[in-house]
Amino acid sequence: MATLAYSSDIAFTPTVKAVQARKGSRGAYARMERGGSWKTLVTPDLKRFIEAQTSVFLATVNADGQPYIQHRGGPAGFLRVLDSKTLGFVDYVGNRQFISTGNLSENPKAHLFLIDYAQRRRIKIWGRARVVEGDAELTAKLMPPNYKARAEQVMLFEIEAWDANCPQHIPQRFEAADVHAALAERDQRIQALVSELEALRAGAGGTNLSGSITGPVER
Repeated sequence: MATLAYSSDIAFTPTVKAVQARKGSRGAYARMERGGSWKTLVTPDLKRFIEAQTSVFLATVNADGQPYIQHRGGPAGFLRVLDSKTLGFVDYVGNRQFISTGNLSENPKAHLFLIDYAQRRRIKIWGRARVVEGDAELTAKLMPPNYKARAEQVMLFEIEAWDANCPQHIPQRFEAADVHAALAERDQRIQALVSELEALRAGAGGTNLSGSITGPVER
Protein backbone atom coordinates (compact mmCIF):
# COMPACT_ATOMS: atom_id res chain seq x y z
CA MET A 1 0.00 0.00 0.00
CA ALA A 2 1.41 3.39 -1.00
CA THR A 3 2.22 5.84 1.78
CA LEU A 4 -0.20 8.76 1.81
CA ALA A 5 0.94 12.32 2.40
CA TYR A 6 -2.29 12.94 4.32
CA SER A 7 -4.79 10.43 5.67
CA SER A 8 -7.52 12.12 3.61
CA ASP A 9 -5.59 11.22 0.45
CA ILE A 10 -7.29 7.84 0.70
CA ALA A 11 -10.31 9.66 -0.77
CA PHE A 12 -8.79 12.88 -2.08
CA THR A 13 -6.94 11.48 -5.08
CA PRO A 14 -5.19 13.86 -7.54
CA THR A 15 -8.30 13.70 -9.71
CA VAL A 16 -10.56 14.58 -6.76
CA LYS A 17 -8.26 17.44 -5.76
CA ALA A 18 -8.36 18.76 -9.31
CA VAL A 19 -12.15 18.84 -9.17
CA GLN A 20 -12.01 20.57 -5.78
CA ALA A 21 -9.68 23.19 -7.24
CA ARG A 22 -11.97 23.75 -10.22
CA LYS A 23 -15.03 24.13 -8.00
CA GLY A 24 -13.34 26.29 -5.36
CA SER A 25 -13.12 24.02 -2.29
CA ARG A 26 -9.48 22.91 -2.53
CA GLY A 27 -8.18 25.76 -0.35
CA ALA A 28 -10.41 24.79 2.59
CA TYR A 29 -9.43 21.13 2.35
CA ALA A 30 -5.75 22.01 2.00
CA ARG A 31 -6.00 23.89 5.30
CA MET A 32 -7.68 20.85 6.83
CA GLU A 33 -4.81 18.67 5.63
CA ARG A 34 -2.19 21.00 7.09
CA GLY A 35 -4.15 21.03 10.34
CA GLY A 36 -3.83 17.28 10.76
CA SER A 37 -6.22 15.82 8.17
CA TRP A 38 -8.60 12.99 9.06
CA LYS A 39 -8.16 10.86 12.15
CA THR A 40 -6.77 7.35 11.81
CA LEU A 41 -7.35 5.97 15.32
CA VAL A 42 -10.53 5.27 17.28
CA THR A 43 -11.22 8.02 19.79
CA PRO A 44 -13.40 7.52 22.89
CA ASP A 45 -16.20 9.49 21.22
CA LEU A 46 -15.99 7.38 18.06
CA LYS A 47 -16.01 4.18 20.14
CA ARG A 48 -19.23 5.26 21.86
CA PHE A 49 -20.80 6.15 18.51
CA ILE A 50 -19.79 2.87 16.85
CA GLU A 51 -21.00 0.66 19.68
CA ALA A 52 -24.35 2.47 19.87
CA GLN A 53 -25.22 1.63 16.25
CA THR A 54 -27.82 -0.97 15.34
CA SER A 55 -27.44 -0.55 11.57
CA VAL A 56 -24.38 0.08 9.36
CA PHE A 57 -23.46 -0.17 5.68
CA LEU A 58 -20.40 -1.97 4.35
CA ALA A 59 -19.07 -1.12 0.88
CA THR A 60 -16.74 -3.39 -1.08
CA VAL A 61 -15.58 -3.57 -4.69
CA ASN A 62 -14.63 -6.52 -6.87
CA ALA A 63 -11.58 -6.92 -9.11
CA ASP A 64 -13.44 -5.33 -12.03
CA GLY A 65 -14.22 -2.19 -10.01
CA GLN A 66 -17.91 -3.00 -9.50
CA PRO A 67 -19.00 -1.62 -6.10
CA TYR A 68 -21.46 -3.25 -3.73
CA ILE A 69 -23.07 -1.96 -0.53
CA GLN A 70 -24.42 -4.34 2.07
CA HIS A 71 -26.47 -3.57 5.17
CA ARG A 72 -25.42 -5.10 8.46
CA GLY A 73 -27.46 -4.82 11.65
CA GLY A 74 -27.95 -6.16 15.13
CA PRO A 75 -28.38 -4.98 18.70
CA ALA A 76 -26.34 -2.01 19.87
CA GLY A 77 -22.77 -3.22 20.28
CA PHE A 78 -22.87 -5.77 17.46
CA LEU A 79 -20.13 -3.71 15.76
CA ARG A 80 -17.26 -3.83 18.23
CA VAL A 81 -14.09 -1.82 18.69
CA LEU A 82 -11.31 -4.36 19.23
CA ASP A 83 -8.44 -1.88 19.42
CA SER A 84 -7.60 1.63 18.21
CA LYS A 85 -7.39 0.46 14.59
CA THR A 86 -9.65 -2.61 14.39
CA LEU A 87 -13.40 -3.17 14.32
CA GLY A 88 -15.16 -6.51 14.16
CA PHE A 89 -18.59 -8.03 13.84
CA VAL A 90 -20.22 -11.40 13.36
CA ASP A 91 -21.53 -11.94 9.83
CA TYR A 92 -24.84 -13.73 10.37
CA VAL A 93 -26.32 -16.39 8.13
CA GLY A 94 -28.46 -14.66 5.49
CA ASN A 95 -29.26 -15.20 1.84
CA ARG A 96 -25.78 -16.70 1.33
CA GLN A 97 -24.94 -14.74 -1.80
CA PHE A 98 -21.48 -13.97 -0.32
CA ILE A 99 -20.93 -10.94 -2.55
CA SER A 100 -18.98 -9.00 0.08
CA THR A 101 -16.98 -12.09 0.96
CA GLY A 102 -16.08 -12.69 -2.68
CA ASN A 103 -15.22 -9.03 -3.25
CA LEU A 104 -12.91 -8.97 -0.24
CA SER A 105 -11.08 -12.05 -1.47
CA GLU A 106 -10.18 -10.05 -4.60
CA ASN A 107 -9.87 -6.58 -3.12
CA PRO A 108 -9.55 -5.91 0.64
CA LYS A 109 -10.38 -2.21 0.34
CA ALA A 110 -13.66 -1.45 2.10
CA HIS A 111 -15.72 1.33 3.60
CA LEU A 112 -18.11 1.57 6.55
CA PHE A 113 -20.86 4.17 6.59
CA LEU A 114 -22.56 4.83 9.94
CA ILE A 115 -25.51 7.17 10.41
CA ASP A 116 -27.41 8.14 13.55
CA TYR A 117 -30.71 9.65 12.44
CA ALA A 118 -31.82 10.69 15.93
CA GLN A 119 -28.62 12.71 16.52
CA ARG A 120 -28.31 13.63 12.82
CA ARG A 121 -24.69 12.49 12.69
CA ARG A 122 -22.79 10.34 10.21
CA ILE A 123 -19.33 8.80 10.20
CA LYS A 124 -17.36 7.58 7.17
CA ILE A 125 -14.62 5.00 7.75
CA TRP A 126 -12.09 3.92 5.13
CA GLY A 127 -9.99 0.80 5.54
CA ARG A 128 -9.42 -2.82 4.68
CA ALA A 129 -11.58 -5.75 5.66
CA ARG A 130 -11.08 -9.49 5.81
CA VAL A 131 -13.22 -12.51 6.54
CA VAL A 132 -12.34 -14.92 9.35
CA GLU A 133 -13.90 -18.38 9.12
CA GLY A 134 -13.86 -21.18 11.67
CA ASP A 135 -12.62 -19.14 14.66
CA ALA A 136 -15.03 -20.21 17.39
CA GLU A 137 -13.33 -18.14 20.09
CA LEU A 138 -13.47 -14.90 18.10
CA THR A 139 -17.05 -15.60 17.03
CA ALA A 140 -18.12 -16.15 20.65
CA LYS A 141 -16.36 -12.93 21.66
CA LEU A 142 -18.20 -10.86 19.06
CA MET A 143 -21.61 -12.57 19.09
CA PRO A 144 -24.19 -10.39 20.87
CA PRO A 145 -25.59 -12.28 23.88
CA ASN A 146 -29.05 -13.80 23.48
CA TYR A 147 -29.35 -12.50 19.92
CA LYS A 148 -31.43 -14.80 17.70
CA ALA A 149 -29.09 -15.19 14.74
CA ARG A 150 -26.68 -17.84 13.49
CA ALA A 151 -23.06 -16.94 12.90
CA GLU A 152 -21.65 -17.54 9.42
CA GLN A 153 -18.23 -15.98 9.92
CA VAL A 154 -16.51 -12.90 11.34
CA MET A 155 -15.48 -9.73 9.53
CA LEU A 156 -12.56 -7.65 10.76
CA PHE A 157 -12.08 -4.09 9.57
CA GLU A 158 -8.75 -2.25 9.85
CA ILE A 159 -9.21 1.52 9.92
CA GLU A 160 -7.05 3.71 7.68
CA ALA A 161 -8.97 6.99 8.05
CA TRP A 162 -12.30 8.31 9.24
CA ASP A 163 -14.25 11.53 9.03
CA ALA A 164 -17.51 12.96 10.39
CA ASN A 165 -20.02 14.80 8.24
CA CYS A 166 -22.19 17.76 9.12
CA PRO A 167 -25.90 17.08 9.86
CA GLN A 168 -27.10 18.89 6.74
CA HIS A 169 -29.93 17.07 4.92
CA ILE A 170 -30.05 14.17 7.44
CA PRO A 171 -33.74 13.61 8.31
CA GLN A 172 -34.35 13.17 12.02
CA ARG A 173 -35.77 9.73 12.78
CA PHE A 174 -36.00 7.73 15.96
CA GLU A 175 -35.74 4.04 16.83
CA ALA A 176 -39.11 2.45 17.53
CA ALA A 177 -37.88 1.16 20.89
CA ASP A 178 -36.83 4.68 21.92
CA VAL A 179 -40.22 6.08 20.89
CA HIS A 180 -42.08 3.38 22.82
CA ALA A 181 -39.95 4.07 25.92
CA ALA A 182 -40.60 7.80 25.68
CA LEU A 183 -44.36 7.26 25.27
CA ALA A 184 -44.45 4.84 28.20
CA GLU A 185 -42.64 7.38 30.39
CA ARG A 186 -45.10 10.07 29.28
CA ASP A 187 -48.09 7.85 30.05
CA GLN A 188 -46.74 7.02 33.50
CA ARG A 189 -46.25 10.71 34.24
CA ILE A 190 -49.77 11.53 33.05
CA GLN A 191 -51.24 8.81 35.26
CA ALA A 192 -49.26 10.07 38.24
CA LEU A 193 -50.54 13.61 37.68
CA VAL A 194 -54.13 12.35 37.29
CA SER A 195 -53.83 10.45 40.57
CA GLU A 196 -52.43 13.52 42.33
CA LEU A 197 -55.22 15.74 40.97
CA GLU A 198 -57.96 13.31 41.99
CA ALA A 199 -56.51 13.05 45.47
CA LEU A 200 -56.48 16.84 45.78
CA ARG A 201 -60.07 17.13 44.55
CA ALA A 202 -61.26 14.36 46.86
CA GLY A 203 -59.67 16.12 49.81
CA ALA A 204 -61.33 19.41 48.83
CA GLY A 205 -64.76 17.84 48.27
CA GLY A 206 -64.69 18.45 44.54
CA THR A 207 -65.33 16.21 41.56
CA ASN A 208 -63.08 13.53 40.21
CA LEU A 209 -61.96 13.43 36.61
CA SER A 210 -64.95 11.29 35.62
CA GLY A 211 -67.25 14.16 36.57
CA SER A 212 -68.95 12.61 39.62
CA ILE A 213 -69.31 14.62 42.86
CA THR A 214 -67.13 13.62 45.80
CA GLY A 215 -67.26 14.73 49.42
CA PRO A 216 -70.21 16.13 51.39
CA VAL A 217 -73.03 17.96 49.60
CA GLU A 218 -75.07 20.67 51.33
CA ARG A 219 -78.88 20.48 50.98
